[in-house]
Amino acid sequence: MSVGHSVLVVPVPELEHAVRAHWERHEPTWVSSDPEFTHAHITVLAPWLAAPTPAELDAVAAIAGAVPPFGYDLADVAEFPDGTLHTPPVPGAPFLALTRAAFTAFPDCAPYDGQFGTVDDLVPHLTLDHRLTGATLASTSTALDAVLPRRCRAERLEWHWYDEGGCALRARWPLGPGP
Repeated sequence: MSVGHSVLVVPVPELEHAVRAHWERHEPTWVSSDPEFTHAHITVLAPWLAAPTPAELDAVAAIAGAVPPFGYDLADVAEFPDGTLHTPPVPGAPFLALTRAAFTAFPDCAPYDGQFGTVDDLVPHLTLDHRLTGATLASTSTALDAVLPRRCRAERLEWHWYDEGGCALRARWPLGPGP
């Protein structure tokens, strides 16, 4: 039985088709039936709170509102030592700034439970595949020839719930000051 978890992400709709296709092939029970859910994303803070209060949701809105929308490029496919194949955004600094702000607001939610060091040690990325599926750096790069490089734009922060058979969008906040 799966135990769900909560994540704050920047969605990457520009790569949604390619990333969702990967999930459909390799992890179909994790494909969301929620049409608003974005499988392609760059994680800002995970794990996050399972049941945030209205004040905690307001804190996320304030974090999102303090950062104007920004452009970034996804071009190269890279591999982490654990076999995760990913594409890092360039520049990565705006994503790290969002992570720092979220971790400052929620100090009990260490990014990736502290597995990869401090915020300064993190590499913002969009996960594409994993060696466990049989993918390689070369095969993943070739499979994404039609979609990379890609100019993208970060426009919102989202709260996603991940649970086998129940992935869903819980909330979203636009980046930048409100109207």
